[in-house]
Amino acid sequence: MIYGVVMAGGKGERFWPLSRKSRPKQLLHILSDKSMLQETIDRVIDFIPLPRIRIVTVDSLSKQILGTITYLNKENLITEPFGKSTCMTIGLAATHLFREDKHAIMVVLSCDHYINPHEKLIELLQAGCHIATDKDYLITIGITPTRAETGYGYIERGDLYDKYGNVSVYHINTFTEKPDRLLAQQYYYGRKHMWNSGMFIWSAKAILDALHAYQPEMAALLDDYAPKIGTDQELDARRHCYEECEQVSLDVAILEKAENVLVIGGELIWDDIGSWRSLERVKALNGDNNVIEGDVVTVDTYESTIHNDSSGVITTLGVSDLVIVRSGDIVLVAHKARVNEIADVLKQLRESEEHEKYL
Repeated sequence: MIYGVVMAGGKGERFWPLSRKSRPKQLLHILSDKSMLQETIDRVIDFIPLPRIRIVTVDSLSKQILGTITYLNKENLITEPFGKSTCMTIGLAATHLFREDKHAIMVVLSCDHYINPHEKLIELLQAGCHIATDKDYLITIGITPTRAETGYGYIERGDLYDKYGNVSVYHINTFTEKPDRLLAQQYYYGRKHMWNSGMFIWSAKAILDALHAYQPEMAALLDDYAPKIGTDQELDARRHCYEECEQVSLDVAILEKAENVLVIGGELIWDDIGSWRSLERVKALNGDNNVIEGDVVTVDTYESTIHNDSSGVITTLGVSDLVIVRSGDIVLVAHKARVNEIADVLKQLRESEEHEKYL
């Protein structure tokens, strides 16, 4: 059977101060009146029934998730003691699903994507699941670039593997992590590279076999953990796995090394909603190319993102290229070119007992 695995354990620090420890990004209503996590679930719910959807998140968020998305229950959650990057997250989910269903097919999704139209996504997922049911391939979805983006990883497609209706599936030549501006422009104009969307399809068996081949120490930890699932030793065994395993992304750990990797070409409107900067690509802009949310008055203000979720008003005069956020007792003012460096601000807050409460 097909299972949906939604990775929802990140901190979302680049959306601070809207995203904080007490309200992480995946539970915020950034794109609509639904949380990012709920949007992700609803996007595939007609393809993967709710009882076969698993949310992988950290222990500390489980109560919040169940309290805000009321149609979920404990059986929908797989919890991590703390974050340890995507390889362990997916390995943990695969271990649970393989123990439950030896023929499980995993559709792995992130909870912070903007995707349209949903019907096209389902078409791509169906093609991938068709392959994964019969073959031990590791399949990723690649997105046709719409700009020379330096913030995403890229996949260079190789020869055509097969076509499923209107969906083309390719072998992969290379993966490239975030390129510089010149290389990103070459990729954009060359039309042989796709954005690595971070959405994957494979059988639980195939990804566990890949872990044994390329990450044997992590695989051994999960092998020891598997028999303890459902026992009173489960939580301690899981924590031991996370304390002992390497922190490494799935791409670096497996996909860049494996030979049985395919990419599905996705003609989707897709964006990784990773920071305040991304809102200008998915939200309606006013006549001055500003994203305005909440009570805001602007005069001679251009190409800025201004968000106010508090009482009172934000006013601006004669500025451009800014991100201004007022959320509760915090105000952030940043140049758009520097907004992805919010982590530097948070680092300073952590170093101060007086300011740590604002994290």
